[in-house]
Amino acid sequence: MIPIHPQACPGRPERLRWITPAGVLAFTGVPDSVPGALATLLRDGTLAAVSVEAAAVVTDLAAGRSWSRDGSRVRSALHEALVDPDGWTAAAPGDPDEPLRAAAAALIGGRAGELALSHGGGLELVDVHDGVVTVRMSGACNGCPAAGITLRHRLEDELRRRCPGVRRVVAGA
Repeated sequence: MIPIHPQACPGRPERLRWITPAGVLAFTGVPDSVPGALATLLRDGTLAAVSVEAAAVVTDLAAGRSWSRDGSRVRSALHEALVDPDGWTAAAPGDPDEPLRAAAAALIGGRAGELALSHGGGLELVDVHDGVVTVRMSGACNGCPAAGITLRHRLEDELRRRCPGVRRVVAGA
């Protein structure tokens, strides 16, 4: 059995990131299809969406569902699906930077952004292109000597864990 553990997504009570060993699935993004019971949960309206990150599978419950009632079924279905990596198919290729863009937006909207706000500053995603993430630092973060630490250790390091294709994170105007 592949080990997984759930991680809450701040501000998104319907969403859980199920942390997996890196590289369990051969792609990132929204799958075109998933195997077995996980597919059933999408069809029956328990899950609204499933997406794949480098070291996680993200699940969104459908409206009217709860983790206390449906969480064990989702966990069991995900365990079953992860032992069948050939049953997962990637959606047609689109923007190769989209998984990185989504991960950067989630971090800026979550832990990294909350840290900046707690110090009187702000982070804004400006662009993602060819693995380079450009962010705008505002308020107290703009020009702060610790801003580089926030970019490297709070944003870039976590992005590298989620998306191995990240080349760098830079502050832009």
